[in-house]
Amino acid sequence: MTGQTVVQRLAALADEVRRTGLPGDLRDDVARRVLDLIGNSLAATGLPAVRAVTAVAEGWGGAEQAVAIGTGRRLPAAAAALVNGTRAHSLDFDDTHLPSVLHPSSPVVPAALAAAEATAASGAALLDAAGMGIEVTVRLGMGGYDRKLGNSEFFERGQHATSICGAIGAAVAAAMLYRLDADGIAHAAGIAASMGAGLLEANRTGGTVKRVHCGWAAHSGVVAAEMARHGLTGPPTVVEGRFGFLHAFCGERADVDAVVDRLGTHWELPGIFFKPYPCNHFTHAGIDAALALRAQGVDPAAIESIELGVPSPVLRTIAEPAADKARPESGYHAAFSGPYTVAAALLGGGGLGLGHDDFTDAAAADEQRLALAAKVRCVADARCDEIFPNQLPAVLRVELRDGTRHEVRVDVNRGGPDNPLSSAELATKFAFNAEGVPDRDAIAAAVLDLAAAPDVAALMERVRG
Repeated sequence: MTGQTVVQRLAALADEVRRTGLPGDLRDDVARRVLDLIGNSLAATGLPAVRAVTAVAEGWGGAEQAVAIGTGRRLPAAAAALVNGTRAHSLDFDDTHLPSVLHPSSPVVPAALAAAEATAASGAALLDAAGMGIEVTVRLGMGGYDRKLGNSEFFERGQHATSICGAIGAAVAAAMLYRLDADGIAHAAGIAASMGAGLLEANRTGGTVKRVHCGWAAHSGVVAAEMARHGLTGPPTVVEGRFGFLHAFCGERADVDAVVDRLGTHWELPGIFFKPYPCNHFTHAGIDAALALRAQGVDPAAIESIELGVPSPVLRTIAEPAADKARPESGYHAAFSGPYTVAAALLGGGGLGLGHDDFTDAAAADEQRLALAAKVRCVADARCDEIFPNQLPAVLRVELRDGTRHEVRVDVNRGGPDNPLSSAELATKFAFNAEGVPDRDAIAAAVLDLAAAPDVAALMERVRG
């Protein structure tokens, strides 16, 4: 419809999806993402950041509207979204969209689950709302992607696009479940645009605040939808305006047209990558290369030196400051270290190649791993620069003490549409994440059958803890 602003076009599609539903294949895709997110959230039980956020949310009190996963508690919808969003992102095991390089499910699905419980919405309505919220999130992320630069402008400025764009996607999802019409959904999105935030410095030099980013975005989305429900309004040009979302965050490099490109006919949703390893996605191709070298029989004890080639923009996250990346201060920081993840993969790992046990504080302090990590030199690689960020490639070159050299190049990441995780591998990942959780098989079955569920209450009670 001509004459509509960007947020009005997004809201019109969201309202149509609310009334008519997503196609079956997209609902199935969203169900897989809900399963992935719940598994990641269950695995985060006991983390200090999760305990801290849960304590804050419980201290607020309020109506028992939605389950806070793994806590045994029901909280107000916005507070439950805060806890669950924090859990979903805490292990850095959440799905990734390229080339925007953001994690769309972690801010959106927790908001949708909380709103669905609060409104007794059906499982199908949950999937429709979550799918639309994820789509809005990645489209806003693409609005900040600069093709000439070959990178996200959000990332260039040190901004966490996941939480910034995710707050708006979460608001769209929650507004749909609160049964707001197109105008109400647009207002919820416009309100949430003032709430999204997140800085990436913790990836470089430490701190656990990044774990809360998706929780705060989910919380903001529910609050924005509730405010819109009660009459608060947002600006109609909130996305493209002179003082709107994209210009404020990305300046002149913003691409407004990308947000609505083929809107309603092309869905980004099915192409979002699932993660096989619980660590920063920039490290994954290096891990794959290290696992390949190990499979070829390379003995870590015989290694003299290692060179990890990655795209230039990636160095800031997984290679700098070099001393900190070679000796990460904790298991969490090890998940953002190119040298450590390569060393861990060469020495062996769990899960689907590397697992949660590889990112404990004890594992990060293991002297054998640190000694091997100290041999890793991270460099920019020209071919990787050409491919990035449509994939997150790497090349690993190893020289042994006898002068023998080995090289493995990984151009296509595991878990994406060109190298997908099978249903069996996703089931293995969920079982790995939900180890020790009663009825984990029943939980998985309930998630994958959400399209037929009358509500989400029974599912959420199973993961209440």
